[in-house]
Order: sequence, then C-alpha cells, then structure tokens
Amino acid sequence: MGEKWVLVKTAQTPTNIAVIKYWGKRDETLILPVNDSISVTLDPAHLCTTTTVAVSPAFQQDRMWLNGKEISLSGGRYQNCLREIRKRAREVEDKERGIKIEKKDWAKLHLHIASYNNFPTAAGLASSAAGFACLVFALAKLMNVSEDESQLSAIARQGSGSACRSLFGGFVKWIMGKEDDGSDSLAVQLVDEKHWEDLFIIIAVVSSRQKETSSTSGMRESVETSSLLQHRAKEVVPKRTIQMEEAIQNRDFASFAKLACADSNQFHAVCLDTLPPIFYMNDTSHRIISYVEKWNRSEGTPQVAYTFDAGPNAVLIARDRKAAAQLIQRLLFYFPPKSDTDLDSYLLGDKTILKDAGLEGLKDVEALSPPPENGSAQKYPGDVSYFICTRPGKGPILLSNDKLALLDPETGLPK
Repeated sequence: MGEKWVLVKTAQTPTNIAVIKYWGKRDETLILPVNDSISVTLDPAHLCTTTTVAVSPAFQQDRMWLNGKEISLSGGRYQNCLREIRKRAREVEDKERGIKIEKKDWAKLHLHIASYNNFPTAAGLASSAAGFACLVFALAKLMNVSEDESQLSAIARQGSGSACRSLFGGFVKWIMGKEDDGSDSLAVQLVDEKHWEDLFIIIAVVSSRQKETSSTSGMRESVETSSLLQHRAKEVVPKRTIQMEEAIQNRDFASFAKLACADSNQFHAVCLDTLPPIFYMNDTSHRIISYVEKWNRSEGTPQVAYTFDAGPNAVLIARDRKAAAQLIQRLLFYFPPKSDTDLDSYLLGDKTILKDAGLEGLKDVEALSPPPENGSAQKYPGDVSYFICTRPGKGPILLSNDKLALLDPETGLPK
C-alpha cells in the first residue's frame, strides 16, 4: 500500500419535511422516538447536502469541514455514526491505482469529510437530517458497506433522528421500533417521488436565523413535562399514521391536508404544553396559517396543506400546479419583497411557477388584487426572507463528476 494515495467519494442527499411529526425520544443516546413519523423528501435540486468523504494513509486524524469551516468530530453523534459505519466496512480495491484496503485496515485509517448545505443550517429546514444521511450514505459507498438503505437509516438515525428519513425519496415512514437496542427503529419508503407528481411545495423562509430552543433540548423538555405529548404518542399518532399512509397511497389530498395540518398544530401545541413553553412559530407563521385556512374553507375543499417544523418557516404543500400558482399569488400579495429586492432572489428553486401565476416582475406583484376570501388587504413586506419552490424528490445519489467533489483528490483537503 503506497502512502500517497487518496480515495474519494461524493454524495448528494435531500432534506425531508415531516407530515406526521417526530417529537420526543424514548432513548436519548440511540435516538429512539416515542412515535412513528412520516415525511416527504424534497427535490435535491433545490434543497440538499453534498458531502465528500476521503480516506488516505497520509491523514493524521479524522477531520470535518461544514460549509467551509472546520468543525469538531468529537461529539457523540458523529462518533456513533463513524463507529457504526467503520464496523461494517469491507475490503476495497482500486486495481487501476494499485490501492487495496483490507477490512482490518479501516480501524486505523483516518477520514476527511467536507459537507455543504445549499440552504441555511439550523434554521428549521432539516439541515442536520440531510447532513447525517449524506455522511452515512457517502461513507457506506467509500467503505463498500453491504447494508441496504433501511439498515443504513438506523445508523443515520444515531446522528439525527430525522436523518433516517432522508435515505429515501418520495414519502418515507420512520418506524419507531420496539427493541431496546434500536435495531428495528428505521426508515422505509412508502411510495417513490413519482407516485404523487401533482404535488407542489412552497417554503416560506420566515427567518433563517438559528432557533432559540434547539430541537434536541426542546424534545427533552417536552418528554419530561408535557402530558399532551404522552397522549399524542399513545393515542393520536398510531391512528393518524395509518390514515396518512392511506391518504398517500390513494393520493387523497383532502385527507392528506387535514391530517398534515392537524399534526403540525398538535406538535406546536405540545411545544406550548412544555414547561417552560417553547414558541417556534411567530406572528408571520400564524398569519400564513390563517390565510391558508380561510382559502381552503372558501374553496370547499383543501387546496393547500401547511406544516411547520421546529421553527417559524411554513412548508406549504399545494394539491397541484394550479393551486400552487394561486398560492404564490396570495403569498406575494401579503408578503411582497422589500423595495430593494428583486423577484429573482426572492423566489428560489423552481421559478416556472411564476409564469403559471402570471408574474414576470415586481410590477405584476404590485398589481395583484387582494384575495377575495380574506377581508384584510394589509401587506407585510420584509416579513418573509424568501420563498423556495420545490416538489417531492428522489433519495441520495453518488456523484461521479470529480468537479463536484468538495475535497481535492490529490491532498484530501477542501478545495
């Protein structure tokens, strides 16, 4: 084994948004939840983590860079993922380059990891979910691990609970499991991203600042103090999960919307029922809920479902493109960009929806008339930082193009 070689793999993993929420652990170390959860994977073209992993006998220690800054790998969650994936490493051979790594070599070889999110970290857009899923997926490819995505999800889960759901595209269920060792707490795909192609997703990024109460400490406090959480986990979620699976299989949007909105609201009710109470949503979040509820009621059948994770950002799932175009008209009426912002930087992702909505520039936004279902025509410029338009997307992929790698293939250091 020559001492100069560097072996590199790069992967891209999507983020996911829960429509039946995970909130509360029964085991803090293994990250085992108190209930099942269901999520939709978002199109990685708009929201994803890219991670490059490298191994070389020249590396002196494990090192990691996140969004260009070196971070410590000493935390328990990183260590758990690294330990579990190293345990499963197998022989790797690159005949062309004369590299051979025996199974036993992995224990003494060090890794370099570089990760980049194309969206704000820790702003309530599930960046840790995409991040840990990507780390585990990339390392599994580097180390020639034989485990399938569901088995890998049980490792990613030990980095961040919701990460287990980012190992698949489409709609994904995290089965809470019964075993104390967590071996049966893993993710399975319910349907792939092509199953319900009509859906269109708009995220209102209300604040991209880091949140005041982290999900980890918030959950711990809820488990310790909220009686509503206990009721939710035992009585509500088991029934709701079955209904949600049916709604997804049948592409029944009315049931899907009713369940998703109710579950989001109950999750935030649990946060309020925690001591001290946790406030993740703000006035803008509440306004968006009110606008969607009024519109859905006026149409007689839901056009849009809303769901909020541990933060103020609204994830709005429209039944089809037509509803999405009407939704973006409403959102831009109430939350127009500030006068110094252009439409192109205010609406990110799939911008084709603007054409459907007849909006080509700020003049068109200014000309929008107030939605008929709402008595108020008050506008709130600046209350939304920006919008991201996306749709259900695919699971993790390996990137073969070396140009997309974040580490230099010669040195194993960030480019």
